[in-house]
Amino acid sequence: MTQEIEIEFKNLLTSDEYHTLLTELPFPKKAVTQTNFYFETKDHTLQGLGSALRIRQKDNQYQLTLKQPHPNGLLETHDKLTKKEAEACMQGKMVVKEATAKQLNELGVDIGSLMCLGSLTTERRELQCQNVLLVLDFSTYNGMSDYELELEATSYESGHIFFNHVLNKFSIPRRHTPNKIERFFKSN
Repeated sequence: MTQEIEIEFKNLLTSDEYHTLLTELPFPKKAVTQTNFYFETKDHTLQGLGSALRIRQKDNQYQLTLKQPHPNGLLETHDKLTKKEAEACMQGKMVVKEATAKQLNELGVDIGSLMCLGSLTTERRELQCQNVLLVLDFSTYNGMSDYELELEATSYESGHIFFNHVLNKFSIPRRHTPNKIERFFKSN
């Protein structure tokens, strides 16, 4: 089973702040495009459990990920999918994959009740520095777009210190930042 604890910090950005970070920090000039396809039950069972299910398409690869609350961040459970399996899921025929199916079953979620509610496409740039990963995202979904700075760390303390340093250095105010799936669902 492929699982990991994700410790991340997020902050929505204005267009100007995004372009300042893109110019002032050594992010790659070329972005990597990825698309998240989001799944939920008719009665939003996963949201009620604080969880989320997505398929991420990136570089012609497909990965099914279930995110669940965890005391130290988010527990992510992953399964690889073929293109055919991903397309079946998007057409309402969810494919049972071992790791995510086990977790969904433990949550009491019927895999057959899951449906694809839409997608969000992100142009992503990543910068590894001082044991953290800085991520600069421009996302589009449901006729909307937003800019976001993310930081992934191996510990909450080091991530918190570094993230606040970046925000302070560029005079970016801390903003309440729902995750992408929450922003996607709010836009529907």
